[in-house]
Amino acid sequence: MTKRLVCIGECMLELAPTGAEATFRRAFAGDSFNTAWYAKRLRPEWAVEYVTGAGDDAASAQMLEFMTAHGIGVDHVQRVPGRTVGLYMIELQDGERSFSYWRGQSAAKALAADVAALRAAVAGADIVYFSGITLAVLEGAGRGNLLSVMREARAAGALVAFDPNLRPKLWADEAEMCAAIMNAAAASDLVLPSHEDEATFFGDADPAATLARYQDAGASMVVVKNGAGDVLFSEGAETRVHRPDAVAQVVDSTAAGDSFNAGFFAALDQGIAPAVAAACALSAKVIGARGALVEH
Repeated sequence: MTKRLVCIGECMLELAPTGAEATFRRAFAGDSFNTAWYAKRLRPEWAVEYVTGAGDDAASAQMLEFMTAHGIGVDHVQRVPGRTVGLYMIELQDGERSFSYWRGQSAAKALAADVAALRAAVAGADIVYFSGITLAVLEGAGRGNLLSVMREARAAGALVAFDPNLRPKLWADEAEMCAAIMNAAAASDLVLPSHEDEATFFGDADPAATLARYQDAGASMVVVKNGAGDVLFSEGAETRVHRPDAVAQVVDSTAAGDSFNAGFFAALDQGIAPAVAAACALSAKVIGARGALVEH
């Protein structure tokens, strides 16, 4: 079935290690954009669109060309004169990644400044997806604008999906982050948290506690990612567990959760359990290669 998936957030220039000393490969990536990219590859018949900000410089033009070349719609990208795209560099240690960021002039900070434009971007969408990073980078009234439009989209019948993607360095403090995350969850139908992060910042004792907290916030579906561990998920009152296959080698965990989300969206028309299984299978392939966007 043809569907319209709208992903909202920040796409950045990525510098990823190639394996050769002090050598990096340039690409474009970002958490919600990675999900859009994988979803389009899995469901090429879908209309997948990305909502972000872009400047008036060469890097911004190249980013939009990259998106278009991969079949991702850019009609609702907000153009912000004088701005550019953010930049991040990946460092790897035994397959685990760390990041250095340069995003002071990122045009994505202004993606939700125009409520009418944002409302038009999500009108008629089947699935609307955003993340905690989307919220964190917004400036001014952007966070309030985004959540208001998400509530409208949900009321209009879209499935509003949210990945908390907790990144405390992007927030003024942890209290602000946690409050904003729970406000976003309350505006969403589907929440896709990662238990390790949730345990760190919300004090959840186990994945069941994470699941229950987001159910209490109002999400009708919750899928708790847990690294290599079991995935706990619920739809309504029913809670189930999926045990993913073991991964032989973790080369680069970049985009593990982003690809999981894409795999889940792409298979959700088969039911929540098959969607979780498909999500785990895709994520396992992605962490076996370098970089955020992996051919599979």
